[in-house]
Amino acid sequence: MNQTDSTSTDHQSPHYRIGAVAKLSGVPVTTLRIWEIRYGAFSPNKSAGHHRLYSHADAVKAGQLKQLCDAGHGISAIANLDAASLRRLLLPQHPSMAANGPRTAQGHTVAMAVVGLAMANRISTPKFTLQFLTHSIQVTDVFEDLAAAALAFFSDQPKILLIKVNTLNESARAQIESLAARQAVLQTIVVYNYGQEGVVESLKVLGMLVRREPLSDYELSDLLSSVLLVDASKSMGLSGANALIPARKYSDATLTRVAGISSNILCECPRHVAELIGQLASFEQYSQECLNNSAEDAHLHAYLRAVSGSARAMFERALEMVAVHEGISLSDDAAVAPALFPSQS
Repeated sequence: MNQTDSTSTDHQSPHYRIGAVAKLSGVPVTTLRIWEIRYGAFSPNKSAGHHRLYSHADAVKAGQLKQLCDAGHGISAIANLDAASLRRLLLPQHPSMAANGPRTAQGHTVAMAVVGLAMANRISTPKFTLQFLTHSIQVTDVFEDLAAAALAFFSDQPKILLIKVNTLNESARAQIESLAARQAVLQTIVVYNYGQEGVVESLKVLGMLVRREPLSDYELSDLLSSVLLVDASKSMGLSGANALIPARKYSDATLTRVAGISSNILCECPRHVAELIGQLASFEQYSQECLNNSAEDAHLHAYLRAVSGSARAMFERALEMVAVHEGISLSDDAAVAPALFPSQS
């Protein structure tokens, strides 16, 4: 990135030359000049050498103008709008980022802060979705780099921190750990181009998801979706708060048979999924018995049974997906009624 020697991290501080703005926003230099001279979209300062110097806000605005122009807006109508107005226009283009867009079962979107302009521009394009099952991700803050994020005030409390760095070294590791701790995020995802193996492993030990470029949009989407809590009732096509946890579908005999089948999947998914279903069904039955036997702890055991039953039903659905992938038959066992749950060790 061609920048001056300015070390200021103020987002209004002019320190980008026009070529850097073009690279970050995806807008050609000639177009940026037209937007500036003809429509007054930017008011860059001049360096001692008479080079135009743009701010971080200018670079973000250029990217926003491009997205809106690509969506059919005329540059003459939007060139002089402020950042808030541009953002309001952009929200309908990305329903998952809208304040009135789809909600989670709890009525909230999941807030995410993004470090890295190129990454922020990437996930804001129409071809990249931030809608995952019953969850929506709302990008609440975007920062140029780790240094800018470290000194900035976040507009919201992000649950996810998505970071893009070119080089993952000890200095970057320290900044990432400090930023994640300061913001108390629940999950940090780090995407990098080059990195030291020891640094990568140290971040993984902390529970962070760390992936190296190149990373396709599908892979990035999978990374984001992997940290989102799944609403079992909606993901299984059940409706509303009155949806009942479905009865157990597979007996111990079926699960034992599936667990013993040799699989082509290296991680032995059929065996692991079948064993998990058995364990969850056992705990579900245990919680049901406690619920029946103890009025004092009924609320707790009702909650535990609901959680274990929902998880068991979800894993049954997962087993069906694995069975289709592996060509395993699950049809030789009838569904087991809740009252006929066999005891499990």
